[in-house]
Amino acid sequence: MSYRHRIQFPSQDAKNLSQDEVVFYLTEDNQRQEIRFHDYDQIYLRPGLYEQLFYDRLKCSSPKKVANILKKTVDASDNTFSELRVLDLGAGNGIMGEVMKSHGVARMVGVDIIPEAKKACFRDRPSTYDEYYVADFTNLETEVVDDITDWSIDCLTSVAALGFGDIPPQAFTQALQFVQKGGWVAFNIKETFLDNSDTSGFSRFVRELIFSEYLDLFHLERYHHRLSIEGVPLYYFALIAQKTDEIPNDFLTRYDIES
Repeated sequence: MSYRHRIQFPSQDAKNLSQDEVVFYLTEDNQRQEIRFHDYDQIYLRPGLYEQLFYDRLKCSSPKKVANILKKTVDASDNTFSELRVLDLGAGNGIMGEVMKSHGVARMVGVDIIPEAKKACFRDRPSTYDEYYVADFTNLETEVVDDITDWSIDCLTSVAALGFGDIPPQAFTQALQFVQKGGWVAFNIKETFLDNSDTSGFSRFVRELIFSEYLDLFHLERYHHRLSIEGVPLYYFALIAQKTDEIPNDFLTRYDIES
């Protein structure tokens, strides 16, 4: 039986906090420490903690949801899902990659900015990715660019990773550059990111991108992403699109998007 961590949620109301500000308490060796939900380096160090927190307690459904929609969309096209060569941005400890592999996808390349994610993936799901890069996609080394280019990526996935400063627009734009013309893009975002009242840089970036001439939107669906710590459903949008043209290097500056 896998080890069960001692997790507690704060008693105070967290409804007014952003998702990246929410914390939980972890008790180890009779010592309680406070960890933010987005302190992934600390969470990944502990086997099973990520899954217990987000999937067992908070019922996260996003990897299966996005992967299932992507497969149905690709299967309905002239493409073959099993032949996809996927770049998984914000791969973490490999949950999305594992779901994609269960659907028979050919090649999976993982990417994350923190080394703890790669270590956790190799510990928990060692056969999920054909290659895994620890890299800052806002400042990629030429060698990494060449390596990823050689994979001939024709699908980009990014699940439960966009927004909140984890993956900025610059990084997502760079990832899109690796996708071949005609390739697929599958990601999810918090529902407010598509609301015009959200004036954050990332929200504006997503709205400009999905309605641009560079992507052809195939599927947009609002769904239950997971529960908040109060047990309230959090809703996201799942988006599936096809890259129709190369995205210009000045895309972000053209729309005055910085973060």
